[in-house]
Amino acid sequence: MTTLPFEDTEDFSDAERGLVDTLSPAVVTAADGRVVWDNDAYAFLDRDCPATAHPSLWRQGQLAAKQGLFEVTEGIYQVRGLDLSNMTLVEGDRGVIVIDPLISAETAAAALALYRRNRGDRPVTGLIYTHSHGDHFGGARGVLPHGHEPVPVLAPAGFLEHAVSENIYAGTAMARRAVYMYGAQLPKAPDGQIGCGLGMTTSTGTITLVPPTVDITRTGQEEVLDGVRIVFQLTPGTEAPAEMNFHFPQHRALCLAENATHNMHNVLTLRGAVVRDARVWAHYLDEALQLFGASSDVSFASHHWPTWGAEKIAGHLTRQRDLYAYLHDQSLRLLNRGLTGPEIAEEIKLPPALERSWALRGYYGSLSHNVKAVYQRYMGWYDGNPANLWPHPPVAQAKRYVDVLGGIEATVAKAQGYADTGDLRFAATLLDHAVFAEPGHRPARDALAAVYDRLGHGAENGTWRNFYLTAAMELRGTLATVDLDPANPEMAAALTVDQLIDSIAIRVDGPRAWDAALTIDLRVTDQRRDWRLTLSNGALTHRSAPAGRPLGDGPAALTLTLTRPQLLALLAGAEPDGVEHSGDPSALATLISYLDTPETDFPIVTP
Repeated sequence: MTTLPFEDTEDFSDAERGLVDTLSPAVVTAADGRVVWDNDAYAFLDRDCPATAHPSLWRQGQLAAKQGLFEVTEGIYQVRGLDLSNMTLVEGDRGVIVIDPLISAETAAAALALYRRNRGDRPVTGLIYTHSHGDHFGGARGVLPHGHEPVPVLAPAGFLEHAVSENIYAGTAMARRAVYMYGAQLPKAPDGQIGCGLGMTTSTGTITLVPPTVDITRTGQEEVLDGVRIVFQLTPGTEAPAEMNFHFPQHRALCLAENATHNMHNVLTLRGAVVRDARVWAHYLDEALQLFGASSDVSFASHHWPTWGAEKIAGHLTRQRDLYAYLHDQSLRLLNRGLTGPEIAEEIKLPPALERSWALRGYYGSLSHNVKAVYQRYMGWYDGNPANLWPHPPVAQAKRYVDVLGGIEATVAKAQGYADTGDLRFAATLLDHAVFAEPGHRPARDALAAVYDRLGHGAENGTWRNFYLTAAMELRGTLATVDLDPANPEMAAALTVDQLIDSIAIRVDGPRAWDAALTIDLRVTDQRRDWRLTLSNGALTHRSAPAGRPLGDGPAALTLTLTRPQLLALLAGAEPDGVEHSGDPSALATLISYLDTPETDFPIVTP
């Protein structure tokens, strides 16, 4: 292991600097009494690191678990430790501007209440989303409840499109894998979940979304919210497809969104996402340094703790820039020598100056899976070897491996031999084949769970640890269920009509609908626009035009005249009053009959 500077305790001083108050107990509940956040569960991190955790990850957990309201600089406060992410509050002339309202409405409301308890009952006069990930918008209704007076809601261009594509279109699969990644249902314990590197875990309350009212479309764009001047820098393709940094000139403060936190981030997150561009990530960090470095006395992000002092900010941004540039360029250098993603991951090393920096350690992203993501971005899933062009799927392949190895008992025995010699990686490979070949074979499941325990306890990366330990838990019979619902009515209410139709289209069971042919027209009166839905060859497509203009040849099988809220209710299965129709009303029922129901708890470590 790289020798790390454990004697350097500056991060602990910075993580505690400016503490105003804490939430005690640090427990947040939903309206039904269900606990959606419990930061007190991490009290065990005050102890020395045990043998069941990597000392570096234990240190990161100690830092990330610090909870409370903190003063960043005069007029800017952060609530940390009440969700995976931070909520930042900037005081204006009349009230307070909220930046990134956490994941859940319940935790966001608790964070705002903690702020108000110490700074007065200031109204929320503006809301800013730094980027399109759910932990930065999901708690919106906790700070802007229904009935709140309208306020400006700012977001980077493309925010809503990407928030929907990630949280709705692929939301079911991502939410299932996120259960593994964040370890939300693992026991909080020295041998269990100790954080995820970026924060502690995800809250499990109500995800909401208030649509943006102001798009930030260019770097240099300036807006004034509640008397506070803000200068924006667009950073698309970095940590999110739609993301932005911004500067507060009056406060000499720089918000770095999630582009420069105190860890190596993900080029491709393990829960799944669009592959990020490490090259432009480095470029935008350098641009932020050029634009705002000399005029900033403090930088803060949507996770972790701030950095104070122009010199330290410059060093932080420089090292983060060099990290992403290095892993991008060296991955390209090696793939152009013919190495595949896994081969690059085994060969590449960071320069010593970067490797020893606490803020660049692979607690959340890792060098291993990040360079594979760079390979994937440029080369795709295929490594060029024809043997990997058309392999058997996992179960069929597993049965053949087990057969070659002499049966299930022999496979488990061989795997145990590798585990005993410390080759946990290959032991996991063999036992994974055994479980997929015979999922009911208890010794194979138990042996694989034991190997995953050991891999998890040795991992410096928080998300790797959580994946290993959640897999072990499920192999032993406890299912990690999905609590967060990214497709709930609150989220659906923020979607455009096009996005609503797209969210239905991805649920069409294509093979069952191969021979179906129908058209439905939607006249959405409050949008002053009409849509035609066409189901043919198992695909649901749509087109639109201003109200009254032709949508195609001939009439539709069914025409519905309704408002967008009525459309929402209709798609949710209700029969709202006031919807006018002409044509065959059974056409809608026919379309709905072809819709599939997503599987929220699909198996991952078993077939």
